[in-house]
Amino acid sequence: MEKILILLLVLPSLLFSQQSKENVDVVPFAKIENAPIYPGCDKSSNEKKRKCMSEKIAKFVAKEFDAGCASGLGSYGIYGRQRISVIFKIDTLGRATEIRARAAHLKLEREAIRVINMLPILKPGTQDGKKVIVPYSLPIVFQVGD
Repeated sequence: MEKILILLLVLPSLLFSQQSKENVDVVPFAKIENAPIYPGCDKSSNEKKRKCMSEKIAKFVAKEFDAGCASGLGSYGIYGRQRISVIFKIDTLGRATEIRARAAHLKLEREAIRVINMLPILKPGTQDGKKVIVPYSLPIVFQVGD
């Protein structure tokens, strides 16, 4: 019984100490001082880096996204132009984290998450000289069927 009581007293302090270490600012992509940098986009102004990053991510997703995952979805009434809304964060290590997707079918959401998980490591964004977390949203639009 004493061991359980000690554990219950120690556990909250461990949890709170971890939270204080993770006190990192979150800055929107449109307002960040130095945007995250996709590999190959680091030789220009900040505005050009943002544009380059957006273009490279879109190109990467277009190349890696398997639109074939939508085959058979017509039986669910899913056809025509489809939009998947993807939201994720670029953490202080440059990784895509907290990836969420919203689509007409779970198969489409899973495929979008799979592709975003494949993104290369980016150079993290900075604000006032500190690495920050940067939320990023991306629409994926493609045609299902004719």
